[in-house]
Amino acid sequence: MDRTKDKSTAIEPPPRPVAGRGIAAAEVANYLRQHPDFLVDHPELLELLTPRTIRRGERVIDMQQFLLERQRSEIAQLKTQQRSLLATTRANLVSQGRIHSAVLALLAAASFEQLIQIVTTDLAVLLDADVVTIGVEQLGRIRPRLTHQGVQILDAGTVDGVLGPERDVVLLAEAHGDPKLFGDGAGLVRSAAILRLSVSAAAPPGLLCIGSRRSGKFHPGQGTELLSFLARGLGITIAAWLDLPA
Repeated sequence: MDRTKDKSTAIEPPPRPVAGRGIAAAEVANYLRQHPDFLVDHPELLELLTPRTIRRGERVIDMQQFLLERQRSEIAQLKTQQRSLLATTRANLVSQGRIHSAVLALLAAASFEQLIQIVTTDLAVLLDADVVTIGVEQLGRIRPRLTHQGVQILDAGTVDGVLGPERDVVLLAEAHGDPKLFGDGAGLVRSAAILRLSVSAAAPPGLLCIGSRRSGKFHPGQGTELLSFLARGLGITIAAWLDLPA
């Protein structure tokens, strides 16, 4: 490698002020002449500059001013997008932490009864929600074994009626809680996440219903991977406690 060539093409740092005096305007101007791409590499400095407005007549557009204003607008837009991306990333990390804590709580249950209690009481706190219930369809005249408080017995076909035959998650930004799904807590629900609860091929279809009193808490634009992971983890845990085949 030609070290001489590397030294000649490297970008020199801006001149440093001598102790006791600042950088003269001529030095700054001379540096910018030698490095014409400096503002390209540091576009944020354009917001601090106030170039002279050049007037060439009432109907003549100052292209320099126009381009500068457009670049400033693009920089402002990029900053807005960056802040939005950071906010979304932080929110996703918070949601991930809540779901992980919820799944760990399910795994820590010492009995099936405690598992149901965790779902219908503790999960509301862990998920920053207000109501969490389990719904299980009744197959024919046979009532499901899940007859604990917080478990709703659903009519046959309710799960597909709510979710459709192909969806596993429905997020509702604006909702009025359905007593069939949320029981006594239905009056609190203004936003909801309804998830298919698949326990076993030998078990009836079910739902995990999460309700919030805050409108917009859940909305269709949200990702559903974490919520689906929670529902799947709960289904596996229930199957294990009831000794049901996968």
